Amino acid sequence: MDGEGEDGSKVIHVKFVTKLYPPFKAPVSSVVIPSNVTRLGLSSIVNSLLTLEKPEAFDFLIDGELIRMSLEQFLLAKGISAERTLEIEYIRAVAPRKEEKPSLHDDWVSAVDGSSPRFILTGCYDGLGRIWSSPGSCTHILEGHTGAISSVAFVNSQGGESVTVATASKDRTLRLFKVDTAESGDSTTRVRAYKILRGHKASVQSVVAEKHGNMVCSSSWDCTINLWNTDESESELSGEAVTTFIGHTQCVSSVVWPEEDVIYSCSWDHSVRRWDVPTGKDTLNLYCGKALNTVDVGGEGSALVAGGGSDPVLRVWDPRKPGTSAPVFQFSSHSSWISACKWHESSWFHLLSASYDGKIMLWDLRTAWPLSVIDTHKDKVLCADWWKGDSVVSGGADSNLRISSGISIS
Repeated sequence: MDGEGEDGSKVIHVKFVTKLYPPFKAPVSSVVIPSNVTRLGLSSIVNSLLTLEKPEAFDFLIDGELIRMSLEQFLLAKGISAERTLEIEYIRAVAPRKEEKPSLHDDWVSAVDGSSPRFILTGCYDGLGRIWSSPGSCTHILEGHTGAISSVAFVNSQGGESVTVATASKDRTLRLFKVDTAESGDSTTRVRAYKILRGHKASVQSVVAEKHGNMVCSSSWDCTINLWNTDESESELSGEAVTTFIGHTQCVSSVVWPEEDVIYSCSWDHSVRRWDVPTGKDTLNLYCGKALNTVDVGGEGSALVAGGGSDPVLRVWDPRKPGTSAPVFQFSSHSSWISACKWHESSWFHLLSASYDGKIMLWDLRTAWPLSVIDTHKDKVLCADWWKGDSVVSGGADSNLRISSGISIS
């Protein structure tokens, strides 16, 4: 219920609840707080209820929606009565708690893959791929391309003493590397490709690996999508595409392979398409009116499609909603084109975006404002990914790989 404090200001009775474990669990009892308190004020109140050695930043939800204004404004906007004791859930704030030492490259860092918990894979405009075991520690250099690398992917990176890596380049080829991770000591090992994949007629823009298999998918400025085998059993150094998907009318800028029989692509022709792998037919077209640079699939039921491109808007579609291609969410806090977006693999709500405005933004579908803005790059951000569930890895035109760590995703 609301009332008035000693100075005449409105007060509200609230109860703080959480799914967090000790030491972040506050006593569940009703407290009286000012109605004009903001998220930072709520965080201070919860910290006063806890006995932590150092203050912790928290976010707050009422009825499953994040508070991003004063409590009084939020209640008015949502039509929630303050006549009863309000239940406010708190979670650890989604923001980096540490910035690691940057890892300098010789040119723009155009591609990054954080899907391996042991390594970070980067691609650079100097034509080299690099594998990093930790900030500043490059264990392997992948050489052979004659043009800038535009995309990189771990083909398998779980366990074992070797990993397979795919790189895509503006030299119109993809290269496959077998990397012996047991070699990674103090020195950097240079690795040559065991197979070169030829067939695209223009720059290869994106490569993604099949989750549980031995194939990779690539997309190109030649408007096509190709599937390739990565088997070493074939004796030839050169590999040819197994199949080609045709349908886009401009550069296919990004591909993702979320399920065995489903591939998503986005293009400068303003469309996101879903492809049935066995038949090669596109089963979904989403048009957004803008050239698209990046697409990813995740969220609730791994069914939401996020995309961004030639405007500052990150869009999220839900293909399960029939008869409409309108986005279900639009996030508009960037000030330039969007270069990358990526869902968090263990959350229905969280995703990141990177932009030519030099910023990476962390988003939660439960609020229209970014949870956190990472602005450590000194130039355009060209690529970004999650790493180990609690870090963001990114590369940009400042020639740096950056790692922002200590991010708590509830």
